[in-house]
Amino acid sequence: MTINTLFIDLDDTLYDRGNGLWEAIRDRMGQYMHECIGLPKSDVPAIRRHYFKTYGTTLRGLQLHYHIDTDEYLTYVHDLPVSDFIKPDPILKTLLSELPQTKWILTNANSEHAQRVLKVLGVKEHFQGIIDIRAMDFHCKPDPKAYQIAMKIAAQSDAAQCLYMDDSPSNLAPAKAMGMTTVLIGDAPSSPVAHIVIPRIHDLKQAFPDLWDHKLVS
Repeated sequence: MTINTLFIDLDDTLYDRGNGLWEAIRDRMGQYMHECIGLPKSDVPAIRRHYFKTYGTTLRGLQLHYHIDTDEYLTYVHDLPVSDFIKPDPILKTLLSELPQTKWILTNANSEHAQRVLKVLGVKEHFQGIIDIRAMDFHCKPDPKAYQIAMKIAAQSDAAQCLYMDDSPSNLAPAKAMGMTTVLIGDAPSSPVAHIVIPRIHDLKQAFPDLWDHKLVS
């Protein structure tokens, strides 16, 4: 089976989790909900978790229930010094440079945040583009529409020719249902929505060596 398109999630997938960046973004979400919307601080964590579980992102819940200014929200929650959390990754840079497939970032964040992360990691030039929340017309992962839009942007009509990597099993499920090969980045021993689980994206070559020959044997 030929794999010629790679979709890769951004936060906690392209870089290792545990560096504090995602936690800082999550804290900014809570601050926005309290300071800009006026929700009681004690209620914010439960509401945010409910929105994430129900809609895929806190943003989608806030859009539906509070009709927030989306650009204001995205700017607010991603207003962080990315370089304080992540550093250049020459190993990742080499890995991506050697992969022959077309590579796209697929993220529920905005492109400005993604650009900053890619720049700090030193891998921006290895991606065809960034498919962000705006490009997906605010159809957040795991909404199947988000993946359909991503394939259209990538000029890809066959899901079987795509591989998708993400740290969230819920985001992998729709991709697998569409026919994509799915890779879960994390510590889980296995997952029904992932063809394979690897601790870090850096382990991809060991897990899928045929991918470097522009194919994946099923």
